[in-house]
Amino acid sequence: MYSNKENVNILTSLLVEFGISKAVVCPGSRNSPIVHNLCECKEIDCFSITDERSAGFFAIGVALSEHEPVVVCVTSGSALLNLAPAVAEAYYQNIPLVVVSADRPRQWIGQQDGQTIEQVNALCPNVRKSVNIPEPNSEEERWYCNRLVNEALLASTHYEGGPVHINVPLSEPLFEYTVKKLPKERRISHSLPEGDLISMADIAAEFAKAKKPMLVIGQVSADEIGEAIGQIGRLNEHTVVLYEKLADDSISPALHFDEVLSAFADDDGLRPDFLVYTGGTIVSKRLKKFLRGCRDIRSVWLDKRGEVCDTFMNLTDVVQGSIGDFAEMLADEMQGKQPNAFAKRWKKELALAAQYAEEYQPDYSQMLAVKRFHEWLQKSDSDGEMVYGNSSVVRLGNIYSDQYIYVNRGVNGIEGTLSVAVGLSVARKDYEDVYCVVGDLSFFYDQNALWNKNLDANLGILLLNNGGGGLFRQLPGLEKSPYLDEFVGASHDATAEGICAENDIVYLSAHNTVELERGLEAFFSSEEGPILLEVFTDAEFDAKVIKDYYEGYKKKVMK
Repeated sequence: MYSNKENVNILTSLLVEFGISKAVVCPGSRNSPIVHNLCECKEIDCFSITDERSAGFFAIGVALSEHEPVVVCVTSGSALLNLAPAVAEAYYQNIPLVVVSADRPRQWIGQQDGQTIEQVNALCPNVRKSVNIPEPNSEEERWYCNRLVNEALLASTHYEGGPVHINVPLSEPLFEYTVKKLPKERRISHSLPEGDLISMADIAAEFAKAKKPMLVIGQVSADEIGEAIGQIGRLNEHTVVLYEKLADDSISPALHFDEVLSAFADDDGLRPDFLVYTGGTIVSKRLKKFLRGCRDIRSVWLDKRGEVCDTFMNLTDVVQGSIGDFAEMLADEMQGKQPNAFAKRWKKELALAAQYAEEYQPDYSQMLAVKRFHEWLQKSDSDGEMVYGNSSVVRLGNIYSDQYIYVNRGVNGIEGTLSVAVGLSVARKDYEDVYCVVGDLSFFYDQNALWNKNLDANLGILLLNNGGGGLFRQLPGLEKSPYLDEFVGASHDATAEGICAENDIVYLSAHNTVELERGLEAFFSSEEGPILLEVFTDAEFDAKVIKDYYEGYKKKVMK
């Protein structure tokens, strides 16, 4: 039996009509009619998550796995505001979250009634669509309710998609479940937008004639880049293609352009005369600075939504389209052409950097932990997924990972890494392992991700604990502040051992190279789980090891 709230039933019916099959539900009384319907509906699988902050990122993990919109349902009041970080991340990564919030009747807002705030548009501007669906009292209001839900669900997948917010005011009584079946609701269809294929073809033809062409790919979803990777591989002899492991779904070593640019930051011979940029954010500050130094070049932004984004401060053209279509056009244009001298120079430098990265043996540090982690992962023949934290952690991943990296790079925030990993692992628990490499501040901030009854043995966590924010020690000049450790870097003595004990997670730790090797062997051979290996290092020495790595490369190539 379903709730007798008509707006809730209209919403539930349309979720089914749109093929939405996963929902993350948070506790509460005002949202209980919605939660009841979602759980009652056999077409929808529900996951119960208590902490709304974690629930939003958990839903992102599920959406990344399933490549479809995922509902996250919260009660009224501050519960909705706790979703704001996850919604912002989903907005900048174009991840289709359907936020459903229960609300109090409009007449009680601002009247000192419990859990009552202004919820309409509370998540703007970081949603593609925000609607407030009424409790209908007439056929016209019923039509209006249907139309609003259709608009929101369409917006969640239109263009590249993204988060939407459906606010549901509910009056009492709330707890009546007398409706035998959901209403048959009108679903509105919307054709997908076509890219600007003519302009894209023109750009591809001109790009193929350039003396120094460069294609830069920012963060792209695994499924999208997976479809394009074969075409991109056809371009290597004819153009420079730069991307991080946030945009590489092949099992292959990373491209070490950050190392190249650490030595050749002022080399105009490596700068393009024709640049095409697509995808989301780039982690490398060196690459952004290097390309911002390009002047008087053709610079094209290729974007599915066709919106203006001038990351490198030299934009000349905006073209609406996908990386898959463009790569195919470009590969066809390049067919039969002679190898390009510019591409040959870059290929040589990238090969030298890759060899250096492979041969470099860091001392005991976070860098060594990540290097050995990936070497053990390769030996284990695991085809699991990788979720990385931000800041120094993802930079290490871009050096050593040979797999695609999931990371909350839309906003580049500290929160939600662990929750995304848990969501991804739960969605894939029947067939794939998920590994999370995370720094200590991100881990402890998001520790409620592990307060989750859905956890399974397929989750493995590498926790890099150097007692604070390690990246802050890599920022030149910040060491002059006497407040670096305590206030800027949030130094601490916390460990994850107690958290693991509370949540039935196998706990391992390492304080030196010998313990690291033993820990990694136990980590990858364990048949229990979830499992966590906490690697303790010194933040100052971690920064020195990274600095020595880049300085060593520069000395090698500048001899």
